[in-house]
Amino acid sequence: MTPLATSTEPLDERKFVVALARGLDLLRAFRPGDTLLANRDFVERTGLPKATVNRLAYTLTVLGYLRLDQTHGKYALDAGVLSLGFALLSGNDTLELARPHLRNFAREVGAAVSLGCRDGLDMIYLETIRSETVLTLGLASGSKLSMLTSSMGRAYLAVQPPDVRTALLAELKKAAGKAGPLLVADAQAEIAAFATERCCYSFRAWHDDVNAVAVPFREPRDGRWLVLSCSGPASSMGEDVFRDNVAPRLKELARRLGEPG
Repeated sequence: MTPLATSTEPLDERKFVVALARGLDLLRAFRPGDTLLANRDFVERTGLPKATVNRLAYTLTVLGYLRLDQTHGKYALDAGVLSLGFALLSGNDTLELARPHLRNFAREVGAAVSLGCRDGLDMIYLETIRSETVLTLGLASGSKLSMLTSSMGRAYLAVQPPDVRTALLAELKKAAGKAGPLLVADAQAEIAAFATERCCYSFRAWHDDVNAVAVPFREPRDGRWLVLSCSGPASSMGEDVFRDNVAPRLKELARRLGEPG
């Protein structure tokens, strides 16, 4: 099965290398907290045949992107993946520019603030900084969130061309299973509100005690969409705090870093 392209450009099947895409699907099968995965885990998470998984895992091991743990007969990510991550982060001018602003924002607002981008059907954190004075539930760099339930994902969807957004929502609905229709409906309501709000909210949708708001902006260098988000405990930071205080500040930060959506 050919995965939905991360780029907004139409997929040219003549140029698309299916074997490469399948190999990357194996690497993406690792989730936050995973250290070792067996071939059966890859099969379940990618939908690829076992024989294909065996060949891909062997190839990625030879190339240094996976490491076989002989004791458990399972695979771990190896240094090749880490080097790619460092190359991305060290070469990201926007991330370097954003870090001091993120630190100031987290300190002033008393919450966690993050910068992220799309990764398949998820959003991935490029950087996240937590307030030092207020306890917040924030995820680390490299963590992924659902595009449907996170404010970051909803903000990304809101600025996509209608045909791209429709295709993404269809994939997301399918991937979410029985909960798909309700999750998509909730996301579409936030996406529709973006026209007037210029941001997207997620109130207790991702976690029972997490409220969040996100604002998209275009990276100045190559024009790709990045998303700023701010999250805090719903028990102490209610919806009104995010609408009246956090959202306006986050929009201003987005204007400093690039072209807001």
